[in-house]
Amino acid sequence: MVTVGMYYDVIPEKSGMFTAKFQEVIALLATIPGHKVTYLYQRVDDPDSFAVLSEWDDREAFLQFIGSETFRSVTQWGKEQVLRGAPRHKIYPRSEDLGRPSPK
Repeated sequence: MVTVGMYYDVIPEKSGMFTAKFQEVIALLATIPGHKVTYLYQRVDDPDSFAVLSEWDDREAFLQFIGSETFRSVTQWGKEQVLRGAPRHKIYPRSEDLGRPSPK
């Protein structure tokens, strides 16, 4: 399993629009092979800044999703409509993999 963090800074007056669209994305993710669960978190010190934590079977499942037309259309909508900066994504290692040499 792999955990992915996706970080979004939203134009203040567009936060409601962002969270509404996220509900649609959650429903869509439930149909994607390899997706386990996704949660949306809101920062306390900046309520227009959000973190999405998503669990996937493996890195390849997530990479396949972000290479899809569905992902491209949602991210394009975000850039054009609600984001105040570029999104940031991070794939986190599994705790059991920390300290192990990278596979070759």
